[in-house]
Amino acid sequence: MRGKLFGVLCSKTLRTSLRQQPGTMAFELDELCSPISCRRAGQRPVASAAAPSGDKAAKDAKVAKEKPQWGTPGTGKEKKEAKAKTKAAAAPAEPIQQTPHGEKKDMSTPMAQAYNPKAVEAAWSPWWEKRRFFTPDPVAAKGTCEKQRFIMVIPPPNVTGSLHLGHTLTGAIEDALTRWHRMCGHTTLWLPGVDHAGIATQSVVERQLYKNEKLTRHDLGRDKFLEKVWEWKEKNAHRIKTQLNKIAASVDWTRERFTMDEKCARAVEEAFIRFHDQGLIYRDNRLVNWCPHLRTALSDLEVDHEDIPGKTLVDVPGYKDKVEVGVLCEFKYFVKGTKDALVVATTRLETMLGDTAVAVHPEDDRYKNFHGKELEHPFFPDRKMVVIADTMVDREFGTGCVKITPAHDHNDFKAGQRHKLAQINVFSEDGKINELGGEFQGQHRFEARKTVEEALKKKGLWVGKKSHSMRLGFCSRSKDIIEPYLKPQWWMNCKDLADKSVQALRSGDLKILPEFHHQTWYNWLENIQEWCISRQLWWGHRIPAYKVVKPPQKQEMWFTGRSAEEAAKKAEAKLGVKGVEVEQDEDVLDTWFSSGLFPFSVFGWPDIEGNEDFEAFFPTSLLETGMDILFFWVARMVMMSIGLLGKLPFHTIYLHAMVRDAHGRKMSKSLGNVIDPLEVIDGITLEELNNKLLEGNLPEKEIEKAKKGQAQDFPEGIPECGADALRFGMLAYTLQGRNVNLDINRVVGYRHFCNKVWNATRFGLMYFGEDFKFSGSLRLDQGLQWEDRWILSRLSFCAQKTNQAFEKYEFANATSATYSFFVYELCDVYLELLKPRFHGEAANEAVIADRKTAREVLYVCLDWAMRLMHPLLPYLTEELYQRLPPSPTKAESIVIASFPSHVIAWTNEALDSEMEILSDIAKQFRSQKTSLGFAPGAKPDGFIRHADPEIEAMLKKLTDQIARMAGLSSVTVLASSATKPDGTMARVVSDKCLVFTKVEGLDLTKELDKLEKKAVQTEKMANSYRQKMAAPNYEEKVPAKVREENAAKLKEQEQTLQETLEAVKDIKEALKSK
Repeated sequence: MRGKLFGVLCSKTLRTSLRQQPGTMAFELDELCSPISCRRAGQRPVASAAAPSGDKAAKDAKVAKEKPQWGTPGTGKEKKEAKAKTKAAAAPAEPIQQTPHGEKKDMSTPMAQAYNPKAVEAAWSPWWEKRRFFTPDPVAAKGTCEKQRFIMVIPPPNVTGSLHLGHTLTGAIEDALTRWHRMCGHTTLWLPGVDHAGIATQSVVERQLYKNEKLTRHDLGRDKFLEKVWEWKEKNAHRIKTQLNKIAASVDWTRERFTMDEKCARAVEEAFIRFHDQGLIYRDNRLVNWCPHLRTALSDLEVDHEDIPGKTLVDVPGYKDKVEVGVLCEFKYFVKGTKDALVVATTRLETMLGDTAVAVHPEDDRYKNFHGKELEHPFFPDRKMVVIADTMVDREFGTGCVKITPAHDHNDFKAGQRHKLAQINVFSEDGKINELGGEFQGQHRFEARKTVEEALKKKGLWVGKKSHSMRLGFCSRSKDIIEPYLKPQWWMNCKDLADKSVQALRSGDLKILPEFHHQTWYNWLENIQEWCISRQLWWGHRIPAYKVVKPPQKQEMWFTGRSAEEAAKKAEAKLGVKGVEVEQDEDVLDTWFSSGLFPFSVFGWPDIEGNEDFEAFFPTSLLETGMDILFFWVARMVMMSIGLLGKLPFHTIYLHAMVRDAHGRKMSKSLGNVIDPLEVIDGITLEELNNKLLEGNLPEKEIEKAKKGQAQDFPEGIPECGADALRFGMLAYTLQGRNVNLDINRVVGYRHFCNKVWNATRFGLMYFGEDFKFSGSLRLDQGLQWEDRWILSRLSFCAQKTNQAFEKYEFANATSATYSFFVYELCDVYLELLKPRFHGEAANEAVIADRKTAREVLYVCLDWAMRLMHPLLPYLTEELYQRLPPSPTKAESIVIASFPSHVIAWTNEALDSEMEILSDIAKQFRSQKTSLGFAPGAKPDGFIRHADPEIEAMLKKLTDQIARMAGLSSVTVLASSATKPDGTMARVVSDKCLVFTKVEGLDLTKELDKLEKKAVQTEKMANSYRQKMAAPNYEEKVPAKVREENAAKLKEQEQTLQETLEAVKDIKEALKSK
């Protein structure tokens, strides 16, 4: 009901002319036009921000949002003048109250006239933390039934840098859930932590080291380099904690974890050993995804695959020239001792240095005579090369001959195993040609790509090359081209654990929301590959595996252990000798191995005997994270918990959408669209945004590109919004599906909503006086007025919708329900209807009793509104809750106050229907007043005629309310048979209802002339937008955002035109009747 409650869109010239009218309460420094003033002036309030999605009012408000109307006659000058007046009228910011760290803010001081997010959000987080509101007692929590507990670990952000808006969405969702559960009385724990992020962190520190000191990690050595990384970790972990505190994350900092702290390291070591003992972890020499720039193996999930349409030049780190990819090179191999040759094709010419065979299809008649023949390698004439017959060959592709390089291609590796071919690795770890590459030794592999081509041409073996589409893998961190590389590594067989994880979802023991992710879960886990878990890095958990170095072994012998001594004892028992010496593996584990243990390592596993935290808080309840790490992290947590503890680590997984910029682009530093939440909370200038780019590791050309992107998206920087507005705005976006296209300007709009909450509450508090104390309960038999019973019904409905939203993880519906109640029902209606009840002196006992009732209902509305909005706006609601008058049920902090729930006794659908009727009537009165050109403060008389006797009777009882809602002096309900009152103009509300407005004193002829001119001008504007949108290739050439803006502007002009023409028609009819 809420969007259509009151009014229609008014003209922009009238919007700017609103002034406080006698008898109304002004909201000082309100960025939005006060809705109360708007109602009094017969207008609908202008929404500066799109209200939460899913609500009709929100959609209407979004259209009504004032955006720059470049080229619209007269508006530019008016806007500049209005802006100048606003700045001139703005009072200086009140000083922010200084509160000692951890102490409660002094609420005895007068409430500031203007909402200031810096002042409101100061001091609360340290006080909450000191009061241990977020620290549950494990002894009390032990044995709590699942429905009464909510335990969640944070997706530990990488220690590589600061949080961005994607993390902020995660934090907003998780904190809202945590606060809601806490207020519902559940045992609640949200445990924070930071991930060591092996590859990412080492890469960043290495780049910084070289940039600042021109040194590599090898120049420093392992120990010194790790000292640098720990310094980096301490600096950034502190910044991440600061950011989380700023967005009001209600985590338990006493239980904070780091994935390389002592407790987590103990779990990683134990997990590796147990999985190795089970035979799930093993060592094998096979092809891995190798990043030459980082000199480490990668899992399949750490490789970004790109489709190359044809011949393309790409940049590769560590190589001076661009690399040619997307071409198919053809050359010949001669059969030894003959002039016969086979033509092969490859996209990676340099790997021919490791060729050991050419494969043909066994049924390809063209090459049956070549089966088993020896070939001559042009650079290694002594190497044994043969023609093999294998069904892996596609006879229709190219020449039907495939070069086989077992050490540098996954398919070739398998073919090599089938045919017992030599595995010749011609690359060194840094991507150069090694000693097995002959005359090309020492060359960068992409340099060799060119020199091998020249050498083949000289030998007369070159056939040619042509453009060829292909799929190419890049390192997700360094952007180097991935090379299949033969190297001994540690592997984990996940097949059985994956099968159990699939079954957990199918059986319903595990839930994944939204459910459209189910098929993705099944597809990946049912086709899971072996997991390469070792990394050739220095930063990370060193693998607890030890190689026997004495006595010497014919082949490598490895043993796991919690120490070298334990591994040596295992070796001695196995080998049957004494005095064994072992050496620990230099490699570290994949970061996701330790992250996969996070839900239980943080509680002290494997040391669970007498461990109260583990007994009370594991398994956890929910895992909430972004959909992009479903495989990287979520699936691995499920598998590892099943494998090590035999149970699921949580019963529900909720995956939120990915945050993109307003244009739908992925957040990227090079695009300049990666935003630190503090930049939105505190505000930042464009110059400061530009300067922050210089602090990172972006190349110069990328910095310039990013600056252009920032100038386009934030030409005037980002205004201060505050944490509450940022959180509310992020949560309002969560209905968008798989992606959230975040427009910072919309977040700015929710800062205005916070301002509205502040001013409306400040206004409402004036009614209480100093001696008011709420009794603690509200009785329905204490003389409630019609509007009291209606607002309580709406409040109960809001509580119902908000609770349902949290239960179903529909956070946008929570923002929509609370926003709509506070703005459209509490502010726009109830506060207006209260005013006459507090006007003048208390003349008798009945008036005194009615005012007491009104105060108590208002108290309940404000108290409940604060509590309902607290999970969404934690700082603002705490600040205002603390200023509410005392009550027996008022908690020390809103953090631990009870969350309101639906009250059946308050629900009154009949009243809601009555309000719908009143709203439609008031809307038509206000619309008619606006279109006829009444002055903003004018209050003419109104008349209503309704054909339904029951509704007529109801309207007669509520004439005062209608007059207040419609901005009229008085309202008279006419008999259904009554004629049109003299001196009035009619407006149709429905087929059964007409309203009449007294027009005495209006110069209708002058008003008609003005409106006819306005209609012509509006039609011109509408036509200009229609012409733009009808231009050839409009959909293809014009950006989506501009198309949306044009469509909204056209809709606004068409609506204005329709209203203007209706007013013209009304005036003409009135003039005829004179």
